[in-house]
Amino acid sequence: RDPGGGAEEPSEKLKNGVSEDTFYNYEELHSRATITPDSEIPENLLLFSHSFGYDSGRRSNLRLLDETTLLFIAGNLLVVLDIPTRQQTYLRSCSGGGIGGIAVHPAGGSFAVAEKGKNPLIIIYEYPSLRPFRILRGGTERMFSFVDFNPDGSLLASVGGAPDYMLTVWNWRQEEVMLSCKAVSQEVYRVSFSPHIPGLLTSSGSGHIKFWKMAETFTGLKLQGIMGHFGKTASTDIEGYVELPDGKVMSGTDWGNLLLWEGNTIRVEITRMEGRSCHVGVVQPFTLEDGQLMTFGADGAVRSWDFEKINMATMSDSSSHWFELEPINELLVGYNVCLTSVVRTYVPDSFMWFAQDSNGSIWKLDLSFTNTAADPECLFSFHAGAIQGMDVSTKSHLMATTTLDRSVRVFDFVANKEVGMSHFNQGGTMVCWAPLLVNQSGGLLVTGFEDGVVRLLELFNPQELQDVTKSWGPMMDVELRLNQAFKPHNAPVTAVAYDRNGEILATGSLDCTVFFFTVGEKYSPIGFIPVPGPVKSLEWSPHFHSENRLLILCQTGHAVEVPCPEMEDHELTKTFQLQNVSRRTFRFKSIKSKIKRDEEIRRRQAVKDKKRKEREEKIKELKKAGLMVPDEEEEEEEEEELPPIIIPSPPSPLCCGFYSQPGQFWLSMGGFDAGFLYHCKLSADQEEDDDAAQRQDEPFAFLQVNDADDDPICSMTFSSDRKLLLCGMQSGAIRVYFLQPEDYNLTSMKAYWALSVHDNHFGQLRHLRCSFDDLFVLTAGDDGNIFSFRLLPPEELQKTLDKVARIPSPRAGLETEPFALDIEDPGAYSIETAKQKTEKDNLRREAEQKEAEMLKELLELQKRFKQVQSDNESLIEHVQLKPQELVVDQLFYEEAEKQKALRMMEVRKQMAWEQEHSTIALKKLKDWSDSSIQVDLITVSAIRSNHKVSKYPLSAFPKPLTPDEPQVDRRVSVAVEGMSDRRRLRSEPSRDPAVTLSLPVEKPIPRPSTTVKAKVKLGDREEEKLRKAAERAGEARAKIQRRKEQWALIYADKPEENYMDPVQVQAIQEEKDDIRDFIRGKQLRVNAEQKKKELVALNENIYETQNERNEQIVSVRDIKVQLVSWMEAQVRRLHHVHPALPADLRKPSSMLPEEMPEKKLQVCQATLERYRTLRQERMKALHLEEDDDSVGLLEQLEKDMKLVEEKEREKEEQECYLAPAEVSDDEDEESQRKEEIRLLHEQDCLLHQMESSVCQFDKKLLQLHFNKQQLDSQLKLADLRLLTLVQEMLLLKQFDKREGVLQDKLDGFMLEEMNMMLKLDEYSDALEMKRENIARLQEREKALAATFKASLGENNLFQDFLTKVFKKKVKRVKKKETTGEEGQEKDSDESSESESESDEDYSSESEEEGPPFDDTVCPPGCDQELFESTLELREHRLDVEDLLTEEKRVIESLRKENDLVTKKTKVVKNSRKALEDDMELINKEKQMKMNELDVVVPLRLHQIAYLVNDSMPSDLSEALMLYRTELHKLQQRFHQLEAEKVEQRNLHRVARQQRNKLINEDRDKNAKIQELERDFNQLQMTKFGRLVDLEALQMMTGSRKLEELKQEKLHIESVQAKEVKEWEAKMEERLEALTAEMKNNNESLFNMTSLWEQKKGLEPKLNARQKKIGRQQFQDHRRRMDQDAIQQCKQLIVKQTQLADALWSDITLLSTRGGSVLPSSCLQLPPTAMLPMPI
Repeated sequence: RDPGGGAEEPSEKLKNGVSEDTFYNYEELHSRATITPDSEIPENLLLFSHSFGYDSGRRSNLRLLDETTLLFIAGNLLVVLDIPTRQQTYLRSCSGGGIGGIAVHPAGGSFAVAEKGKNPLIIIYEYPSLRPFRILRGGTERMFSFVDFNPDGSLLASVGGAPDYMLTVWNWRQEEVMLSCKAVSQEVYRVSFSPHIPGLLTSSGSGHIKFWKMAETFTGLKLQGIMGHFGKTASTDIEGYVELPDGKVMSGTDWGNLLLWEGNTIRVEITRMEGRSCHVGVVQPFTLEDGQLMTFGADGAVRSWDFEKINMATMSDSSSHWFELEPINELLVGYNVCLTSVVRTYVPDSFMWFAQDSNGSIWKLDLSFTNTAADPECLFSFHAGAIQGMDVSTKSHLMATTTLDRSVRVFDFVANKEVGMSHFNQGGTMVCWAPLLVNQSGGLLVTGFEDGVVRLLELFNPQELQDVTKSWGPMMDVELRLNQAFKPHNAPVTAVAYDRNGEILATGSLDCTVFFFTVGEKYSPIGFIPVPGPVKSLEWSPHFHSENRLLILCQTGHAVEVPCPEMEDHELTKTFQLQNVSRRTFRFKSIKSKIKRDEEIRRRQAVKDKKRKEREEKIKELKKAGLMVPDEEEEEEEEEELPPIIIPSPPSPLCCGFYSQPGQFWLSMGGFDAGFLYHCKLSADQEEDDDAAQRQDEPFAFLQVNDADDDPICSMTFSSDRKLLLCGMQSGAIRVYFLQPEDYNLTSMKAYWALSVHDNHFGQLRHLRCSFDDLFVLTAGDDGNIFSFRLLPPEELQKTLDKVARIPSPRAGLETEPFALDIEDPGAYSIETAKQKTEKDNLRREAEQKEAEMLKELLELQKRFKQVQSDNESLIEHVQLKPQELVVDQLFYEEAEKQKALRMMEVRKQMAWEQEHSTIALKKLKDWSDSSIQVDLITVSAIRSNHKVSKYPLSAFPKPLTPDEPQVDRRVSVAVEGMSDRRRLRSEPSRDPAVTLSLPVEKPIPRPSTTVKAKVKLGDREEEKLRKAAERAGEARAKIQRRKEQWALIYADKPEENYMDPVQVQAIQEEKDDIRDFIRGKQLRVNAEQKKKELVALNENIYETQNERNEQIVSVRDIKVQLVSWMEAQVRRLHHVHPALPADLRKPSSMLPEEMPEKKLQVCQATLERYRTLRQERMKALHLEEDDDSVGLLEQLEKDMKLVEEKEREKEEQECYLAPAEVSDDEDEESQRKEEIRLLHEQDCLLHQMESSVCQFDKKLLQLHFNKQQLDSQLKLADLRLLTLVQEMLLLKQFDKREGVLQDKLDGFMLEEMNMMLKLDEYSDALEMKRENIARLQEREKALAATFKASLGENNLFQDFLTKVFKKKVKRVKKKETTGEEGQEKDSDESSESESESDEDYSSESEEEGPPFDDTVCPPGCDQELFESTLELREHRLDVEDLLTEEKRVIESLRKENDLVTKKTKVVKNSRKALEDDMELINKEKQMKMNELDVVVPLRLHQIAYLVNDSMPSDLSEALMLYRTELHKLQQRFHQLEAEKVEQRNLHRVARQQRNKLINEDRDKNAKIQELERDFNQLQMTKFGRLVDLEALQMMTGSRKLEELKQEKLHIESVQAKEVKEWEAKMEERLEALTAEMKNNNESLFNMTSLWEQKKGLEPKLNARQKKIGRQQFQDHRRRMDQDAIQQCKQLIVKQTQLADALWSDITLLSTRGGSVLPSSCLQLPPTAMLPMPI
């Protein structure tokens, strides 16, 4: 039901406002349908019936009018929903552009509706009468996004959308704007008044929050706003907030935490314990009650928080940015719930709230959080998001819809209710009602889903089933049961269509395929065909076409037509793809620009034809009047360039289309090609090739759609009789065109009826259907709204229709049928994928089976061959077959070898790349292996311990990896140096005369001898007075000069404006160098080359360190070698000592290890002989095929050589022991004892020396071993650093190409900019020189004028004549310079033109000045010498003027060039800055990528100080790692900074006091100076009457001429006094006459004012009278005739005026050319026919 009511006149009008009982007529305000003028289409063609949807994704789209009434927006409608009865009342928008926001008055008696469109309105409706109460105009340009009342309801705040984003505060009762200000330059979601502090507002939106104050300023009440600064917190979109009593604001975030704003900064961020977010997803606080802050979020939960704890946290001095808090209460509304707004009931002390769920529901919540609180109640459930599919039944008034919310719903649009719903695991993308040929009961739905699955759903009435009691849950009117599910596609299904015979089902998808199925009890796949693009729609040819073909429209602008496919036996094929399917294709090519171009050509031609006809008519009229026809030459006007031919890239998207004639179809395109319907024709059968894919086709006809250039047609459908064409527009409007029967070319598509129904910005009308009986029209848009319209009034519909739609009955035996299997896995195989997988599995099984059979056959053959061999061996020897006879014939071997060679060749070809790749890899490995071995590994062992030290296995260090230094482009540096040199040279005065600009040599100005009139003789008193004045002027001049010198010295000592003390500058720089935590500017740029240098340097450092350590190890080895040789000598001495000692007194010597691996490669002749012997033995063993279990040849050789060495050593020892024994037998016992003692002492000394040397060596080796272990740890860290550098270098190499290109461009721009700066400097220098030249020339010109004035003298009789001669402009012939300048010939034409112009100027000026005079002859009585000097002075003046003109021309050309270069410099500078920004972005991206790399840092346990509960945690990811020394430095620095902070505060306080003192003194001094200047100026005005230069006045000497003039002045004053008295008497008489005239004029003005006020009072009455008269159409015939007559008279007058103007122009033209003009009495206007008046 629509609110109505007649117009009501206000009973009382206030003087400055609107009366309280003023109401507007809703019927006159609301938007109506647009109808083509002069058409007979009725206004109420479609009558709105019902709204089935709810735009749950719109912000704040739920308001409460009273306890049982909800208010929300649905497209261009406002829906008032009664909760108990579910009855809906509708209000249409008044602008037709949609509704932006709604707000309900706090008292509940009215609500505001903010609209969208051009200059939208805000309408205040009274509730419950729903009458328009107030209308607010002028708040924004295009759309309102939010409105809200203040707490007492006296004010209304609104915020607009793009482009102005205007925030307005309204006094809505008086319909006037109080305050207005631009909010921000981005989208604003919400604005509200503070409920606690009047005058405060808050607004929030995309990435911002802003705080407003209604402040009283000097100019009145203003809105002052301050933007909130996020600081360290990441910026976020703020959907909701709550104003707190103390002025703070609590807002939500995108990540689920709460932000507390104090002022315009974030005081604290609130989280849950352990860093968990308050809500999952977006969070919005919505109220503060009883000390509890309430929030809701996208996770479907409502939570309450203790505000006292939050307030205490903010009042504390803690500097922490985070505050952890757990909620007091929590309510989980439901699963898959996303709350976006809540409203509270108006019942006092009630805890009931209504919530908007963006998933399509409206909830009722009890937020009392008590044990008796009611559970959340879902009041209403709708679709969520854009409607993806919609279709109507072919037999009943039922409608099916689906969206991405994974539901399929069925509606009864007669009873206006939802009758059935079914949920699935994926979102729906398409729904189609099967035709009656497929299902006679009309109860089969085909639905497509986003995972590529197609489901067949059977619809029936569950109450008619025999076993009704088995149903679970509440029974609905309609049940949807799955019949079959199959998956033909791997992407969302976008289109399904049955052929006209109901035998084939076609499905299309975004995966660029169309699948065909046979229709039956079970749908069987036929096959699929690929298409050029994602499928937009499918349409089978209608019945009047001879062939059954399918038209496939793709989103990319392709159209493909294929015949109806035939069933194939796919068991014999490997794929479902249909082969050899003939097809006809079309690829749309844009012709819109060509159409516009042709229209422009026709328009221009029409204008030319009109002008030509007017010219011909004018000539005929002149001839008829007997006038001369002027010879007019047709002026060729420069035509504007025609619009270019544009082919959009990427191509425009295809919106919809349909068949017309066989092979022809209509298309509606979006984007650039919108505004037309294109008639296209399919090409002939073509094969799929590249040319066909690239070919484009132009439509052969088109039809322009009015007002659709930016609003394309998105969907089209016909009524059953094809007399109505219904179009759904992108703006959400519906259009209805009336067509003639069988008008397939749409020639009758002209008049239309249009109405905006869905949202104009995001409510694209994609689905449009007519009911099977054409009584209803259904629409569904992207805004989630579904509307139904009636084609008949409700009274007639009730006569013809039932109250509810008929629901199909269930099939017999349906309740006993098993449920069909569904496809629940989104990753399930499609039909084609499953087929391919099956084929692969079959091939694999066949291969395995074939391999098994071949192996079995080989085993059988092998078994038979062994049997033949055993049989052959069992025969008698002379009967046995020899082995050669068992061999296969050689021919078979040759043939097998040939086949093998061929196959090997094929394999080699196939594996050639792999072989080459492997060969190169092997070569690289060999090279690396060869280069990695330098010498054998040396290990030095201790003698008395087990310590060992080994060398590092180093290879020869390769050539330096440091890349060649790049050839740095020195263009920029050279340019900079050149620039500085040139500036330095320009700054020095040029001494070269050729460099300075040459000016003509100044000729001495002639001083003519003039006859001066005898002067008045002055007396002695005046002469003395002049002398003293000259003396005073000299003294004043000297005094002023001394004062200027003093001031110059003072100003020289004065520091510059930006002067800084060098001591302070140095101190600041030192502080910056010392400080570690200051914020850096741009980060240093790092590239792969620098990282490579670091890598090379680190490698070199590692190599040098290892090499140095190896040298130390080798030196220790050498020491040990020397020690071993020395010990061998000592051992030999011991061997000589031991034989003389008894065996029990001998001490064994230490074992000497061999630690020289290089001796392994040193062999003697005996070793070589032994190796040759062993090799020969090994070869014999191999030849006799004997098993050899011995060790390797080299190992055996090594063992043999060791045995030989041991035998030799034993032999030497025996010789040493036996040799001295013979000598000892001849000695006596005493000498033997003495010798024994001596030998024992010698033995002890030798052993002690050996022991001390060994200990010293072991100690040195132990220290080396310790140092090497430390170095190993350092080298491990270096290896980790090396790994990090390699990763960074590889990462930076990815950016080298981009950075190199940008760097080259940047260098080019910098060079170009520097060149341009050089040019600008040159131009500025040239301009400065030219200005100096002009100043000198102007001084010369002034000197010439002064000389001429001085030559005239006083009271010269010929002063006027000579002045005219001196100032006359004379045409002069330019002197040709012998030197010749470039461009002289080029400028000859310009000079001639300027000369002709100058001649005209001269002549015109001479005519204006008076009668001509001869300046070549001196008049009688004039001094001839004075006349000639005047001519000479004139020549000098003309020379100077010529030079001035030339200099100005040069300056103008230089200025133009300078401006041009300046513009180019700006462009280059902007480009350079853009490139620098790009380089900085790349650098930031590199830094981010490098920061993401993992770096390994080994730590010891004592280095870990991060403990949790006195124990080390397993996860150290939250720990901070730094050097211990740095930590100590930071701690020390902290205390230093604290002390420095106190010191700096004191210094700052002292400096601030001193600064304030200086500022006060400066202010006082300035005030004193201003006061003195004011007094000084006042004294000057009092004394002189104007401001004068005192210095010039002081230096002024006495003027004799002044004294003479004073005497003359006294005489003239006496004469003029008499004349003044006479004029004063005349003025008094004239003043009396003027006074009388003014009195008369004042009376006339007073009368005129009174008449104007009467007229102003009569105009509203007259307008009201005319408004009433306008409603009575076709009643007053006489008045209409009078108006027609008046209009005809006006047109006649206009035409006659135009004709008269044309005649006057002809008369003027003829008079200027000397033609004869007839008198005005002879001119007669031709009779003009009366023009018909349009009705």
